[in-house]
Amino acid sequence: MKIKHIITAVLCLLFLSSWDSREKMVMDIAGEWTVQLDSTDSGLKNGWQNMSFKQLMKLPGTTDDAGLGVPNKLKPSLEKLQMSHLTRKNSYLGAAWYTREILVPKDWKGKEFILKLERVIWKTNVWIDGNELPSEQNSLIAPHYFDLTKYLTAGKTHRVTIRVDNRKQFDISVDNMAHAYTNETQIMWNGIIGKIEIEAFDAVRIANLQVKPEISTGTAKVKVTLNNSAKNTKGILSITAVNKKTTIPTETLQREIQIKAGQSVVEVDYNMGKDIKLWSEFSPELYELKTELKAGKNQSDSSVDFGMRSFSKKGSVLTINEQPVFLRGTLECNIFPLTGHPPMDKEGWRKVFGTAKELGLNHLRFHSWCPPQAAFEVADEMGFYLQVELPVWSLKIGQDQKTTDFLYAEAQRMIDEYGNHPSFCMWSMGNELQGDMTVLTKLMSSLRAKDDRHLYTTTSFTFEKGHGDWPESDDDFFITQWTKKGWVRGQGVFNGESPTFNKDYVASVEGMTVPLVTHEIGQYAVYPKIDEISKYTGVLEPINFKSVKEDLERKGLISKAADYTKASGKLAVILYKEEIERALKTAGISGFQLLDLHDFPGQGTALVGLLDAFWDSKGLITAEEFRQFSAPVVPLLRFLKATYTNNESFTASLDISNYSDAVLKDQEIEWSINEGNTVVASGNTKSAVSIGYNHKILDINESLQKITKAAKLTVTVNLKGTNYKNQWNIWVYPQQQPVDYGKVVYTRSLDEAYKLLKAGKKVLLNPDWKKIKGIEGKFVPVFWSPVHFPKQAGTMGVLCDPSHKALADFPTDMNTDWQWWDLNVNSTTLITDRIEGGNPIVEMVDNFANNRKLASLFEGSIGTGKLIIASFDLATDLDKRPVAKQMLISILNYMNGTFFNPQEIKNPEILKTVLTEQKEKGKEDAKSIY
Repeated sequence: MKIKHIITAVLCLLFLSSWDSREKMVMDIAGEWTVQLDSTDSGLKNGWQNMSFKQLMKLPGTTDDAGLGVPNKLKPSLEKLQMSHLTRKNSYLGAAWYTREILVPKDWKGKEFILKLERVIWKTNVWIDGNELPSEQNSLIAPHYFDLTKYLTAGKTHRVTIRVDNRKQFDISVDNMAHAYTNETQIMWNGIIGKIEIEAFDAVRIANLQVKPEISTGTAKVKVTLNNSAKNTKGILSITAVNKKTTIPTETLQREIQIKAGQSVVEVDYNMGKDIKLWSEFSPELYELKTELKAGKNQSDSSVDFGMRSFSKKGSVLTINEQPVFLRGTLECNIFPLTGHPPMDKEGWRKVFGTAKELGLNHLRFHSWCPPQAAFEVADEMGFYLQVELPVWSLKIGQDQKTTDFLYAEAQRMIDEYGNHPSFCMWSMGNELQGDMTVLTKLMSSLRAKDDRHLYTTTSFTFEKGHGDWPESDDDFFITQWTKKGWVRGQGVFNGESPTFNKDYVASVEGMTVPLVTHEIGQYAVYPKIDEISKYTGVLEPINFKSVKEDLERKGLISKAADYTKASGKLAVILYKEEIERALKTAGISGFQLLDLHDFPGQGTALVGLLDAFWDSKGLITAEEFRQFSAPVVPLLRFLKATYTNNESFTASLDISNYSDAVLKDQEIEWSINEGNTVVASGNTKSAVSIGYNHKILDINESLQKITKAAKLTVTVNLKGTNYKNQWNIWVYPQQQPVDYGKVVYTRSLDEAYKLLKAGKKVLLNPDWKKIKGIEGKFVPVFWSPVHFPKQAGTMGVLCDPSHKALADFPTDMNTDWQWWDLNVNSTTLITDRIEGGNPIVEMVDNFANNRKLASLFEGSIGTGKLIIASFDLATDLDKRPVAKQMLISILNYMNGTFFNPQEIKNPEILKTVLTEQKEKGKEDAKSIY
């Protein structure tokens, strides 16, 4: 090693040793405080700033934690108030006063003092010994800072009084739905939930530190903001960077600088050396930038974590360090049911990001809020790409100047507090914003000019007329559910189009000039998991879950609750899989954002997750199974349909989405078609799989003639030697099979059925589904929530017993799968609550706001006659509808066999009420749902 390098290394080590040996002068003032609630604002009039109170409370904490406020008096009921969201056990809205005494250390003489209150809702005022500080703070996303220099004396005891007002200060959302201030997900808590501390500084200090990585030049552009409350002076600024994994420092840079009185900025280009480690999801390499300032007797140091990365775009493709990236994301809407607020420690966020990563995700969008420091730190460490938003979800952007000014101030605070984090990749001004879009464009442009380390978009979709279907002129990326050329998510098509698996959104994104990310895909409701109730041991009461449970108990349906969850959840799984795969199949799409991987407990109890609100599994799909279609590499099969007759061939082509960090060279690819454990067909090939989207890797064309009985087949593709595989179900039915009614009489008339049953006949009653009373038959389940959107048809999928003899020749699981599409959309779901006796064979899960007994296939006996009622179409074009034909054959085989001995229907006349009236159709609000 050269002498120069030895000297440099020694200097680095001396600097780091010196830096690490100095402890910051910080007083943690967390602990017991006295507290007094003040909903009538009498405290200011009555001099509470000079008082200590009787009630004790721990800070960090909230009044909810302490059991203060108005106790909940709601009782379980399927009313909107109970079903809107989780219920606070104790609610408080208004001012609260917190006070305690502190002893300032003697050795802090001559120092300046800053009070830090991390994460408050919403406004704070501070008094020291009854003297009010001249400023008040109102940030929802950044710590509140107060300068206590003129009010504290070293070696003396002082009383600190903090008034927190959690009432709404600015018009940031409709119905308080923005997740920085809401009772829908987190709660409008009062208190302080993060660090509460006083830090002592010298008169000349480093106030803020920003680092902009430049991977093309191997430098870090360092921007140091200095505060100097003394006279102009000179100082020495020292900078070094340390790889956090290896702890190896780079060369220390020292610079003599002039420090003006007041605030000033020093900018330095720092050379990161030769062996730079880049940050990404595959290698989340972090550096700590350490700075030290010496100016006479004044000394200050500061450090920040950062990553050498470039999150950018190339045309319509997102890139990380010049390589294509595909965002596999979900939303985080401030859902933390035990505390009602986000975790302020890293452990809480490791659960969130760790679970998301286990399920193959690499991206989180923070819907209308900005998470705390701990979230960024964990995302940095795990390699997650974050989209962060201002705390706003408004339809009146630009109408209130005070709100606009607040958003500008919040944005600057986000830059100052969180801008260095490499995980902070994308920035949206807010969720589904409407109003004056030019106000948003101006705001966004001003932020980009200040801080171009992130990509920007005007809004995460909008319903504003003339906007939302194509990017705004200054957008770096675009988030939408449709473009001016068509849908880019399945909610608008899955019910109206027969299942097909060769679709993508290429036509919808043609001509797109910036990367497109699909907006809030999914939103398929899952029935509440009743045994989840016991998990709510914190500040929120699951009155909504309890309401559903009590309703089921009253109706004698509680034993079905777990099956309702499983059946509706399994349907959601297949829909989420197809949603994700269509996005992956579209070369012009750069990512998807699910709504949601986990439950959203607000806005009408929107249980749309495959995980519960605690990020725990519901048992619907394993992480390994989910990663089959949500991973850096995903095999994607394009094929025409889900159902076949055995005189057809299964024809498919294989694509592979490869957004890993490497080309898969000479990759062996295996495929097979299986019926259970029996291999029907198989094959393999070798191919290079480039980074990006790989089209037509191989073709499959296999005759289905060897399938002689109705069967479910599974098509599997495996990338040998890797963990990447995927699979799909298809169904095959014999084409040449007659419909033999045997001793069964088929009728569409209830009156005729009564006569036949009186004569002791076996009757298959299949009324015209378009004319009978009931609920509109649908393939897709409830969208979002039946409470939030009550006008939709509102069922949640098939529930059946596959072992029932009526289904012996109709291969099915207990839940809806793609083969049910034809039957479901060509049906009316019967409401069978008033039928006494009989049994459903194919039930439909009702939405949890109603919990009715529903069926599409029902059996019972009347007198000496035996009856099955089928409310899906078993009559029209059976030669073109193999699924309906197969269901009819399976039913007839059962009715003509020895097992057909249904329970008696004790009130047969009720069938006139159930069947004869015109059905009630769901009247959906298209704008709300789509």
